[in-house]
Amino acid sequence: MSVTSRTERTRLRYHPDAERFLFEALHFTQEKLGRPQPRDPDDDDAHITGVELLDGIRELSLQRFGLLAQTVFEHWGVRSTEDFGRIVFELVERGEMRKTDRDSLADFSEVFRFDDALNRDYRIATDQAFRT
Repeated sequence: MSVTSRTERTRLRYHPDAERFLFEALHFTQEKLGRPQPRDPDDDDAHITGVELLDGIRELSLQRFGLLAQTVFEHWGVRSTEDFGRIVFELVERGEMRKTDRDSLADFSEVFRFDDALNRDYRIATDQAFRT
């Protein structure tokens, strides 16, 4: 872990944990969809679309944070699916992620509402809780 100065922290739009989580969700989604790790920058076989990534983010966040997922996202400054798109494109600008010519920020716009996807649709699996 590196130490950032106060001025660096105030320039960050999103909490660094949001970027780390996004990378974890990218790998989670690649595995879930059976996509290979990219071999080179032009490897389209490994490409994940914005909607696919957001679905992976939703699923991983519910596994990891449960009903606190939306609260965690808000703590990171992420209030909509488009915020995750902004993080992706910031990472692309810094050369930490790649995109295709088909990818755009609009791919992340209003894909789902956090309140619906993370709270209302959340189901607690109780089948294992009552096994004897």
